[in-house]
Amino acid sequence: MNRRNFAFALSIGAAFLLAPGLAFAADHLAEAISHTKEAIATGEQGRVDMLVTHAEAALKHAEAAEKAKSNTHTEEGIKHLEAAIDEGKKKVSGAATTHAKEALTHLEEATK
Repeated sequence: MNRRNFAFALSIGAAFLLAPGLAFAADHLAEAISHTKEAIATGEQGRVDMLVTHAEAALKHAEAAEKAKSNTHTEEGIKHLEAAIDEGKKKVSGAATTHAKEALTHLEEATK
């Protein structure tokens, strides 16, 4: 096998190994976005406990996505989800919802 064929075979193999990880990250990011939207909706209704529940679920998925594929927007989304959870546990609905909205902006940017 010449060098070009070997390099080609090696790159194809690497692509197959990395592709599932990228898909895994995208799935978790989609789930994080979905739960963040639910957190925002429930926060706007004043249901702080449900906001916290959805923000915690979003945080788990965002952290899994960050672990699979690091991204500065995902990192920022995680920070805002953590802040939303903290504010929600203090029963500060407005601040928690604002942080959830900021998290959503960053998580959606991470998909681009």
